[in-house]
Amino acid sequence: MKIMFISDIHGSLYWLNRAIEKVEQEKPGQIVLLGDYMYHGPRNPLPHEYNPAEVANTLNRYRHQVIAVRGNCDAEVDQMLLQFPMMGDYVILYHESRKIYVTHGHGYSMEHLPQLKPGDVFIQGHTHIPVAEQRDGIYLLNPGSIALPKEDYPHSYGILEGSTFTVRSFEEKVVKQITFE
Repeated sequence: MKIMFISDIHGSLYWLNRAIEKVEQEKPGQIVLLGDYMYHGPRNPLPHEYNPAEVANTLNRYRHQVIAVRGNCDAEVDQMLLQFPMMGDYVILYHESRKIYVTHGHGYSMEHLPQLKPGDVFIQGHTHIPVAEQRDGIYLLNPGSIALPKEDYPHSYGILEGSTFTVRSFEEKVVKQITFE
C-alpha cells in the first residue's frame, strides 16, 4: 500500500490544496499527517492563504484515510474542528512487516529516539527539513513542510511505496530518497 506523509501545514489553505492535488494524483491508501495543522506558531510567518478553519474542513473530507499525530502548535481546540483523532503524540504503523514510529518530532526526535531496533523506521515532521537516511540501522525520515520549508528546501511531501521512501517537491522533483534493505 502506498502511504503519503504530509507535515507542517500551519494553516495554509493554498499549500494544503496543492497537497490534495498530489493525493488525487498519487492515490495513497493512507494519508499520515505529522502535525501542525492549523496554527502558524509564534516563530513562523503567516503562510500563504492562511485559513485554519478551511484547512480543517479540507482535511475532514479525507478523514477516512487519515492517521494523524499532534504537533507542537496543535491544541485541543483544533481537535474540536477535526473529525479524526490527532491528539496522540505518536502512532506505530506496520508496513510490509516493518515497524514505523510516527511522531511530530518535538518529543522524540532523530536526536532523541524511542526504543527502536535496526530495520525500524522513525518518521517526524517539526523541523521543516527533508530527511531520508539510515543511522545505526534505523531509518530516519522527514517529508519536510508543505507550507513553510526551511534551509532553502522546496515545499515537499513524502511517499512510502514498497520499500522506498521519497520526498517530492510539488514540481515532481525528488528531494530525498531511500530504499529500505
